[in-house]
Amino acid sequence: MSQKETILKHLKEHGKITDLTAYRLYAIRRLGARIWDLRDDGYIIRTEDTKAKNRFGKITRFATYIFEGQVANGSEN
Repeated sequence: MSQKETILKHLKEHGKITDLTAYRLYAIRRLGARIWDLRDDGYIIRTEDTKAKNRFGKITRFATYIFEGQVANGSEN
């Protein structure tokens, strides 16, 4: 299964994904590039700016990608 297929499967099953989740579960390090590919294929994926404390207690920001579906004429890869 390609990285793109892996990410799409995760999004369909869980609804969202972050860089850390993609790396920990699938060893995918360029999540943003795969999200771009999926959007190019017609999938609707919203980017949400998320804030959380890191292990040092500092606030950090990261992207959470949220699956919202597919446009009617997109391909089902």
